[in-house]
Amino acid sequence: MKTTELRAKSDADLQKELLDLRKAQFGLRMQMATQQLTNTSQVGKVRKDIARVKTIQREKAAAK
Repeated sequence: MKTTELRAKSDADLQKELLDLRKAQFGLRMQMATQQLTNTSQVGKVRKDIARVKTIQREKAAAK
């Protein structure tokens, strides 16, 4: 997900996106634990997306 797309979203949308990403991260961790995950690079991508969302949330909070 690109930062320009995230900046255009509202606070509620960002919170929902963060929740979805954390659920995806949990699912990937469970797949990795049971050795069902074939593409391990997805874990890093989800982690970076979570960091992006949190950064945008902090920027918006500081701007207020």
